[in-house]
Amino acid sequence: MSITTLQPHQKEIFGHPIGLFVLFFTEMWERFSYYGMRAILVLYLVSQTDIVNAGLGWTNQEALALYGWYTMMVYVMSIPGGIIADKLLGQKKSVLVGGILLLFGHSILAVEAMWAFYTGLVLIVCGVGMLKPNISTMVGGLYKKGDIRRDKGFTIFYIGINVGAFLSSLIVGYVGEVYGWHYGFGLAGIGMFLGILQYVLGQKYLKEVGNFLGDSQNKQEKALLKKPLTKIEKDRVLVLMISFLLVIVFWGAFEQAGGLMNIFTMEKTDRMLMGWLIPASWFQSLNAMFIIFLGTTVATYWANRKLKGKVSTSLYKMIIGLIIMGTGFFFMTGATAQLESTGTSAMYWLVLAYLFHTIGELCLSPVALSFITKLAPVKYASIMMGVYFAMTGFGSKLAGLLGEWSESLGAFAIFTGIAVFCVIFGLLMLMIRKKLEVLTHGVEDEEIEMH
Repeated sequence: MSITTLQPHQKEIFGHPIGLFVLFFTEMWERFSYYGMRAILVLYLVSQTDIVNAGLGWTNQEALALYGWYTMMVYVMSIPGGIIADKLLGQKKSVLVGGILLLFGHSILAVEAMWAFYTGLVLIVCGVGMLKPNISTMVGGLYKKGDIRRDKGFTIFYIGINVGAFLSSLIVGYVGEVYGWHYGFGLAGIGMFLGILQYVLGQKYLKEVGNFLGDSQNKQEKALLKKPLTKIEKDRVLVLMISFLLVIVFWGAFEQAGGLMNIFTMEKTDRMLMGWLIPASWFQSLNAMFIIFLGTTVATYWANRKLKGKVSTSLYKMIIGLIIMGTGFFFMTGATAQLESTGTSAMYWLVLAYLFHTIGELCLSPVALSFITKLAPVKYASIMMGVYFAMTGFGSKLAGLLGEWSESLGAFAIFTGIAVFCVIFGLLMLMIRKKLEVLTHGVEDEEIEMH
């Protein structure tokens, strides 16, 4: 009789490596800090300077312009963050460096001074750039090639992201709006500290992932850094780059949540519920709440489609996700129409819009993360993940521009235009999907065989 002793990094819980849950909680606290700050950033910028909880008194257009640049740069910095990981540090150390930068950035924002405000934003931009692409790549590294659990693993990881986002919108949003914006910023920093702490304590479960290939004792792994890409690898990279068009369009629409939709909620929506005024920032938690409750349901739906032999490829899921999310903006069209006719807008329009946005996000975002780890060449794993997040950044900048244009075009035109464009673009991508999937060279067919 022989007894097999598993190393910490080989142990599992709920059918997944324990390392997944270490990364789950790291990302949860990172997103708690980021989304908490995001929930109150625009509100802080546009709040008047002569009230008790004073803001900076910027115009809506000025606030949305900064929001657009900030959310773009946060993710564009994922490209140098990925390069640093692939060429110098490895993903594991890069995540730690990013976490430390974020801790300092959120903490400095708690200081009531303009130098602290801009310094904090710069540090957060650099910190997210180092952490975001590399922690996502590490999730993919927990699963071997062809492991069908990979997509579900990314969905679990994605739920972690949104647990943090849900809690932060409620807690940081409430503290920021009621007790003071800078208290909210400081609370976000505490969340990041907790994320770093549990990441350091959980290193024994991440022994085999995120290490720098240049330090590897395996000659084959070290050789990957110098080996040129094969024809198949080039085709797969091409598919990824084309799929990123979906990403730009999706996030250009979706990121209206923190900008134009946030302002619409504060200024145009009737937020009274049984005599109590609901904080505008709390509506930011709807998306995260829906993800927590619907994440596994959507993942199971797609898994069942695959078992039945129906179309359930990553590209198909992403395209359908874009169309569903775009459809959600028709509810915002309804909200603006009601506003123009009655002078106010009901909350249920926002709830329905965020519901459709969430279902679309669940079909696209975690699937895209998993898709990248399937197709990206090993030596460019973090760089390709960085490019993906940079595309989300460009989408966020587009969202800021659309928000600015609403000042002249009107919210009705912007919301309706976004809905129509997303649906049409999605349908066009459906027409070329099969040709693109040929270039993946059956990377997802292997999952079916293993299952």
